[in-house]
Amino acid sequence: MRKYELVCVIHPDLDDTAFKGVVEKVSGWVTESGGSVEQVDVWGRRRMAYIIHKQREAQYVLLHIAMPATATAGLERNLRFHESILRSMITVVS
Repeated sequence: MRKYELVCVIHPDLDDTAFKGVVEKVSGWVTESGGSVEQVDVWGRRRMAYIIHKQREAQYVLLHIAMPATATAGLERNLRFHESILRSMITVVS
C-alpha cells in the first residue's frame, strides 16, 4: 500500500450536503479499490488562479489516502468523469 495525497477542486455552487456527498463518493471509490482514507482536510471555498468551466472560485478538499499503486488509474478515471469535480491531482507521499 502506498500513501497518496489527493486534492479535489469541487464545483462552488454545491450546498453542504451535496459537497459532503461528493467527498463521500470519492472516499467510497478509494475503499472499493482496496485502499483507506486516513484523513480528510476541507480547505473551503477559495479563488482559483484561472477560470475553469466558467468558475472563478471552487471548494477544495485534501484527502490523505493509502491504496495499491495499481488502483490509481481507476480512481483518476472516476474523478475525471464526475461532473462536480473540476480538477484533481494525486501525488505520492514519501
